[in-house]
Amino acid sequence: MSVARQTRQREVIVQVLQGAEGPLSAPELLARAQATLPGLGSATVYRTLKLMQEQGEAHAVHLDGEPLYESTGRGHHHHFSCNSCGRVFSLDSCPVALPTGTVYPGGFVVEGHEVTLYGRCPACVAAG
Repeated sequence: MSVARQTRQREVIVQVLQGAEGPLSAPELLARAQATLPGLGSATVYRTLKLMQEQGEAHAVHLDGEPLYESTGRGHHHHFSCNSCGRVFSLDSCPVALPTGTVYPGGFVVEGHEVTLYGRCPACVAAG
């Protein structure tokens, strides 16, 4: 495999992650990337995701099932998981005003938080 081909594969994977409306599973990422590079294989996607995580370019989001991946640099945000279609979306606003350093009763000091909202996405609501 040539370096140029590997670079193109990684470029497509990065573009798919950055253009996604929310975090993607590795199979979802593969399917979307294959629209541009039909010969792309799952092993390449997993290797690239691992490398991107090691380099701080992507991170895993853990919900109820398999890990989902998104590019870093999106700032503080949360997720919405559709109970009907299973898609996960990134939410730009934070529904919880919980600053770092908040101390909860018992001495728990908040260093960060993650929120996932569950329900139906607009497309599923419109479909009935």
